[in-house]
Amino acid sequence: QVQLVESGGALVQPGGSLRLSCLASGFTFSIYTMRWYRQAPGEERELVAAITNRGDSTTYLDAVKGRFTISRDNAKNTVYLQMNAVKPEDTAIYYCNAYRPVVRMSYWGQGTQVTVSS
Repeated sequence: QVQLVESGGALVQPGGSLRLSCLASGFTFSIYTMRWYRQAPGEERELVAAITNRGDSTTYLDAVKGRFTISRDNAKNTVYLQMNAVKPEDTAIYYCNAYRPVVRMSYWGQGTQVTVSS
């Protein structure tokens, strides 16, 4: 069955770094756009970063531009989110999403908690 398993969430100090990973299985990873979302308590879920299926184009939420980097390894069925210079406002549950608009398919992971605090 389809699975997206996030890992790497942790408690990190402001200014620190963290790398999230999302391992996919049960579908053809290399044809899906991959996205990272986040949801803070009491807030709407928001799109943080996206990468095309071949990894040749990325987009970012303005608030994370220059600090976060999304990447993927299609041979390992894994997408990453490198988070640098983190801020307390980055605190949220981070979710991995696989999206293929042509067939309107979307899969979600269970989320991983990132807490930025001193």
